[in-house]
Order: sequence, then C-alpha cells, then structure tokens
Amino acid sequence: MVCYQLPPLSSGLLEGLGGTEAQQTTLHPLVGRVFVHTLDHESFLQRPEHVFSVSAPIPITYHAHLQGHPDLPRWLRYTQRSPYQPGFLYGTATPEDRGHQIIEVTAYNRDSFNTTQQMLVLLIGDPEGPLLPYQAEFLVRSHDVEEVLPSIPASRFLTALGGLWEPAELQLVNITSALDRGGRVPLPIEGRKEGVYIKVGSASPFSTCLKMVVSPDSHARCAQGQPPLLSCYDTLAPHFRVDWCNVSLVDKSVPEPADEAPAPGDGILEHDPFFCPPTEATNRDFLTDALVTLLVPLLVALLLTLLLAYVMCCRREGRLKRDLATSDIQMVHHRTIRGNTEELRQMASSREVPRPLSTLPMFNVHTGERLPPQVDSAQVPLILDQH
Repeated sequence: MVCYQLPPLSSGLLEGLGGTEAQQTTLHPLVGRVFVHTLDHESFLQRPEHVFSVSAPIPITYHAHLQGHPDLPRWLRYTQRSPYQPGFLYGTATPEDRGHQIIEVTAYNRDSFNTTQQMLVLLIGDPEGPLLPYQAEFLVRSHDVEEVLPSIPASRFLTALGGLWEPAELQLVNITSALDRGGRVPLPIEGRKEGVYIKVGSASPFSTCLKMVVSPDSHARCAQGQPPLLSCYDTLAPHFRVDWCNVSLVDKSVPEPADEAPAPGDGILEHDPFFCPPTEATNRDFLTDALVTLLVPLLVALLLTLLLAYVMCCRREGRLKRDLATSDIQMVHHRTIRGNTEELRQMASSREVPRPLSTLPMFNVHTGERLPPQVDSAQVPLILDQH
C-alpha cells in the first residue's frame, strides 16, 4: 500500500492537534511486497470550521512503535526528512510476520507542544497473483529514500525499468536507504544524495540486457573503474541515476536443495589410520623436573651474589696503595695546603676584631643629633683615625 503526499498544513489546523481520542486506521500489508504509509499532518488533525486561509506550515514530528513494545517491528522502518515534511512507515513483511499488528503513532506539534495519537492496525496477509521468483536490486544514487516512497516516483521507476525488462509486470519488493546498508552520509553539497536500494520482482525471466550487466566481463570492467556492459538503452536516465556496478539479480525459480539433516551417531569415532591416540598413558615422575626448575635459578643467583661480594669487599685497593701511587711533590703540596687551611681557621676563631664603622650609631633618630663614633683608635690595626 502506497499513500500519496498531501499539501502542507495550515496554521489553523493546529487547533485540532490534541484533545481528541486516538484514531484507528486499518491497513493491509502483503508478504513480499513493499508497504508504504504516509504520516501526513492532516491525518492527525481536525480542521476547525472557522479556518479558511492557509498560512505557513507548522513543524510536526512523529514517534511510532509496536503496541506493547518500545520500537517498531523488525520489518518496518520510519523516516522523516524534516518536521515540515511528512513521515513514512515503510518496509517489506516476511512470512513470519503474518497476522495482526498494531502500530501506535504519536504526533508532536513543535509550536504548541500538543500531541495526538493514531492506531494503525496492520493485517498482514499473502499476496494474490503469481509469485515473483525473479528479483533485481538497483542502487539509485540520485534520490533519497523518502523521494521514492510516494507512489508517483515509484510508478515512474517501474515504468522506466520496463524498457530494460520486457515483457514483464514489475512490482516493488523492497525499498531500503543506502545508509541502512552501510552507505556514508553525503557532504552537504547541492545534488548529493544518500542513495536508495530498490528491489523489483517479476514473474518473467531477466532480460538479456540485465544478464549482461551482471556478467563476469562487466564485473571486470567495474573493478577497473569502467562502466559495465549495457547492450540496451538506459531508459532510467536521466530521472534515475543507477549505479550499474551495484546491480544484483536473484533467481528463485529453481528451489534450492534442502540441507540434509545430520543423522545422530553412537558417539564413537570410526577407525582412522592417520589418528591413533595411545590407549594407555605411562606413569611419569615430575620430581626431577620440579627440582631442576627451582634449584638451577637459585644456584645461579647464589654464584652471582658471591662474585659481587668478592669484587666489592676483597678487591679494594686501599689508601696505602693510593698514597704509594701518588708522587711525593704532589703529596707535599697537598699537605701544605691542608695545614695552612687549618691554621687560618684557628686564627680566625681566636682573634678579636672591632665592629665596622658602618655598624656604629652615627645618628640619633629621637633627638636628631649627630654623634661621632666612640672608637678606640688603638684597637684599629693599620688604619689611621680619620675625621
């Protein structure tokens, strides 16, 4: 199911956001078919009767989760480019997802901070018509995922692809953002897009043109940075820029052989001539190994200790050998300097020296008088009394 984009929301519609009971909508996704539901602003609001003019759009964001769970089911995704644009719930249900699921969607008005809820009842069933055993996946680098989710771009892609896959009735199987497949976020440059993977299925076999795209020769050209072989006209250009080196074809028309279930054995290995383990293990005494492991390092440490003690204690030269190796003139010079130094130290400790003139009181701070220094000139050696 694909819902169409709706026009922007008027400011007067915000008065209907909040204060209403949760609406309920029933949808019918199909197993193996892409499901797209548009979360447009008008579906969550009620138009007041007195509103007639349309003004600037109002930012609204959404939060969706499976009832009773904090997140969406594994097959369903949510995206919204900005609060001024609608949101999308999209994905492809698997056979394990058949049944009944309820999605709770909450809308948040970013201007008035009002909220409203909507219940989406999903009745997942099997599709009618033939199976789609032939599936091809294309990487479209010229679009973001929300640009191909509406029905008009999706129908345009199928129509353009019909020129390469004839005769075939094509149906969308899955749509996935390139970011969810390990792609990088593009630079904020005009014209750069995130990219989107579009998987298309059909009951008709692949055309010769598509088979040539995935041939070994095309893969070799792609490895060298060249475009692959394309024997037909690219009907997808210029509206859709497809990376032809990332095209994959899946053929499910031939069922894969089921893996044989392993038969349980008796637990005893069969006889193998190359593996003959010993049946009996001989007793072994590990005392010798333990002693060698402990005693050898201890003996080595003891020998090193004794050698170091001999070098430090028994090989010292001593002062006598040092004095004998020194010349007599050097010894006399050393003794003379040392003796003179000791004599000067003794004389300095016993002499009486008068105080320096600079330390005597020359000026009375209280009376302001200048007093001559009272110094005994006889005690000043070699210095005459100066006035």
